[in-house]
Amino acid sequence: MNLSFFIAKRYLISKKSNNAINIISWISIIAIALTTAALVIVLSAMNGLTSVVADLYHAIEPDLKITSIHSKYFNDQDSLTSKLKSIPGIKHISYSIEENALMKLDDKQAIVTIKGVDEEFKKLTQFDTVVVEGKYQFLNNHQFFGVFGRGIASRLDINVHDFISPISIYAPIRGKTESINPEDAFNKLSISPAGIFSLNDDFDFKYVLIDLKAAQQLFDCPKSYSMIELSITDKHQFKAIQEELQNKLGSNYLVKNRFQLNDVLFKTLETEKLWTFLILAFILIIATFNIIGALTMLIIEKKKDIKTLYHLGADQKFIRNIFMKEGLLITSVGALIGLFIGLVICLLQQHFHLITFDDQSVIAYYPIQMKLQDFIWILSIVMCIGFIAALYPVRVFTKNDLVHLQD
Repeated sequence: MNLSFFIAKRYLISKKSNNAINIISWISIIAIALTTAALVIVLSAMNGLTSVVADLYHAIEPDLKITSIHSKYFNDQDSLTSKLKSIPGIKHISYSIEENALMKLDDKQAIVTIKGVDEEFKKLTQFDTVVVEGKYQFLNNHQFFGVFGRGIASRLDINVHDFISPISIYAPIRGKTESINPEDAFNKLSISPAGIFSLNDDFDFKYVLIDLKAAQQLFDCPKSYSMIELSITDKHQFKAIQEELQNKLGSNYLVKNRFQLNDVLFKTLETEKLWTFLILAFILIIATFNIIGALTMLIIEKKKDIKTLYHLGADQKFIRNIFMKEGLLITSVGALIGLFIGLVICLLQQHFHLITFDDQSVIAYYPIQMKLQDFIWILSIVMCIGFIAALYPVRVFTKNDLVHLQD
């Protein structure tokens, strides 16, 4: 065993003549442990929230979405389908239309976003899992149905059990039309309510889902669509498949993944995680000030040991190594205890759901997702801060003691 490390370990675990040194050392270890545990818990909780948000958005957003850059609609379905199927890793392909329209029920009306989807949409998004009332259905006995966001359903007083009062959707006819009757300038589609979904306000007050053929009829674009939505088999191949798609389709098409479709939201979550990490790291810096006090007092107490080691032939580097390793031992013990505490608390939350939400929340309990890279980052930051905290007292006070010995 390295001699300087052996001496540092003995200094850490042995009883000091001044009990205040023991107290300050343990305060340093506890402060570092608690701050490290807080870092683990908070970052894991924020990872969990990001994961929950991503899963919620996945109910309506695909893994990858393809849109045309130069035109609103495109209809070369056969050519695009053959290119997409030639790329390994693509699981489902769905064609859809998304446009704004006016919706009316009796004397109530609202501007909504109509999303016309085909049969594959359910497979690649699992949208049916967020239908909270009624059912996921768009066509039955030649009658078109719609699935409404909870906010829109509330605004228009839609009842999924009411099949008598049809809901009317109006969209402008493409091209110029001249008529005395303003209604002649609009396409009209009548649908019945099939279900109500609830995701979040961004979607609940915006979207109404209908059959793709109904949307093509409403927006006067037969055999056309405005986007292609894809699901992939391996979520870790997001970037590779996206790049291959972009290269094959060329510059006329834009390929975005699920996170880029909601980049503001996910960037905000990542920024919040970064700032939380920096704030807790700053608290950790304050906590490591105890190391400065502990090492300073230890060096003062061990003056006799320093004198003995010096006369036995120990140089300045060896003596400094002893106290630097003492500081790193305090930091590493505190960090490992903190990582263990944070790990245990996170596991308890994952398995026993200690912190729960009320019944109206989207999720029943606080989500936790631990990542190995977070543990590595936390341990690295703690050790770096501990090293810097130990550097000043060791360099200053050992130098002063050695100068006196040389005199």
